[in-house]
Amino acid sequence: MQDMSIQEKLKQLRQQMQTHHIHAYIIPSADPHMSEYLPEYWQTRVWLSGFTGSVGTLVVTENEAGLWVDGRYWVQAEQQLRHTEIKLQKLNADPASTHISWLAKHLNPNDIVATDGKTLSISQYQQLSAALSKKNIACETTKDFISPLWKNRPALPKQPMYEMQAGLNHLTRLEKIQQVSQYLSTEHIDGHFISSLDDIAWLLNCRGEDVEYNPIFLAHMYISKEGETTLFIYEEKIPHELKQALLKDKIEILPYENSAKFLAQITDKTLLLDPNKVSIYHANALPQATEIVKNLNPTTRFKAVKSPSEIQHIQNAMLKDGIALCHFFSWLEHAVQNQEVISELTIDEKITAYRAEQDGFLGPSFATIAGFNANGALPHYRATKEQFSYIQGNGLLLIDSGGQYIDGTTDITRVIPIGTPTDEQKHDYTLVLKSHIALAQAIFPIGLPAPLLDSIARQPLWQESLNFRHGTGHGVGFALNVHEGPHSISYYAPVNKNTAMLEGMITSNEPGLYREGQWGIRIENLIVNEVVPHETQEYGEFLCFKNLTLCPISTACIQQNLLTDQEKQWLNRYHEQVQNTLLPHLTGEAKNWLIQHTKAI
Repeated sequence: MQDMSIQEKLKQLRQQMQTHHIHAYIIPSADPHMSEYLPEYWQTRVWLSGFTGSVGTLVVTENEAGLWVDGRYWVQAEQQLRHTEIKLQKLNADPASTHISWLAKHLNPNDIVATDGKTLSISQYQQLSAALSKKNIACETTKDFISPLWKNRPALPKQPMYEMQAGLNHLTRLEKIQQVSQYLSTEHIDGHFISSLDDIAWLLNCRGEDVEYNPIFLAHMYISKEGETTLFIYEEKIPHELKQALLKDKIEILPYENSAKFLAQITDKTLLLDPNKVSIYHANALPQATEIVKNLNPTTRFKAVKSPSEIQHIQNAMLKDGIALCHFFSWLEHAVQNQEVISELTIDEKITAYRAEQDGFLGPSFATIAGFNANGALPHYRATKEQFSYIQGNGLLLIDSGGQYIDGTTDITRVIPIGTPTDEQKHDYTLVLKSHIALAQAIFPIGLPAPLLDSIARQPLWQESLNFRHGTGHGVGFALNVHEGPHSISYYAPVNKNTAMLEGMITSNEPGLYREGQWGIRIENLIVNEVVPHETQEYGEFLCFKNLTLCPISTACIQQNLLTDQEKQWLNRYHEQVQNTLLPHLTGEAKNWLIQHTKAI
């Protein structure tokens, strides 16, 4: 990507800005689908700034350049921006810390801010224009200044999409489309336009390989209240047999580039758009007579609730993942004992290789985070060939990894002591474990907004004036994106009906604690919402969490005097479940490792 220096790129961008009388240009981390993981074509912010974190907003003015990132990326951004003129702007819960507030404060009345509207959601545009209009600052969304500069820009991916195996999905695509059209009819809405790729993949019971780690494909989609369906996609991506199946289901196929043209000619009086998932470019293409109904994609709610059969498939994926992890951790333990040369890169290679031995493995569900000591204190650290550490001496090794299987998506974090851990490391580790157990044992009313559960998990850390800067839990897709909404166990997330916890939702449980420059600790399992059985329902139904992840939690760092009897019982029950489930599938050293590491404390 580095075909020019960052300074030269900024210089050329500013020349374009000056030509068009633009006073500030915004480069978000986004594509026309508002995706988390982006095709290389849309990794504009990475190309222009050199910062490789997954989230961040770059703002360039005539004399300044700033990158806004949250606490997960402060250390990483500081390192990667060190030799550039781009200043790190620390984003936090304070609205005054945003790039929008900065622009409103630093720009002059009647200035013009520009961005590529294809990468700006409706909600983001509304927030930006509302703040800037107070100073009569205009917001221009038709300017793409990057394409003329990025000479060797990668092409958009056109990998083939494919249909999921029969029997994996609870509903057919026609039944799912009918769910959407029925919702539209009930709400008296004429049509619905969808840009979010995981929603489209879920609707069609198809998957793809256009985006790293996420089994999705580039497309937009339209559904009417009568069930008329149009798919906007590069036609060469669809194998002949699948194309015939889609046409048989009366799904019209139009070119990917025609989505805005289609919207411009639409006759719907009302159109449902998710303001967080549809670009202002597409919204602006609509006829003036069309009323935009802004609400969450109904598919986001539908796909978040997994059916019993889908949960069974996910449990099978967890079984395979657990088997692979036992082989990996058994290898790691012996390699450390034998003083083999191991680096953070080795960890990534080995854990992926053991997963690849399992049936139906498609690839990692995200970039493996293997951070030793200080590197583990970076929540989204990723070792590279240019910068990595060896696993040697004493310390803590944090490993956050996951797999995409044809029948499920996994995500797990474990921390392993290398050599002899210190008392302070053990203390921190035990506090994080207490936080993990606190959430795992939670019982709460069905429909409770997920963000309200966050304080339960953080309580053991808060009691010692400690905290962590990321959410405690995110939704996870069914053989789909590892990060999925609408629910999120994070006090940063909105508390409303869209974030309600319902039976069948899958969430991560991943509290952490990070000492900058020293070590990081995070313990993560995936959990699913189950209804608590009660003889009477005087106060309504309640939910509890069932653990899905099958892998021992290291006991070598536990200060047992900090755990209550109830917490010890929870850990022992979990390890008993892990052993009973995995033991019949293991032999040799992996089997011995599992027995050793699931002993009761």
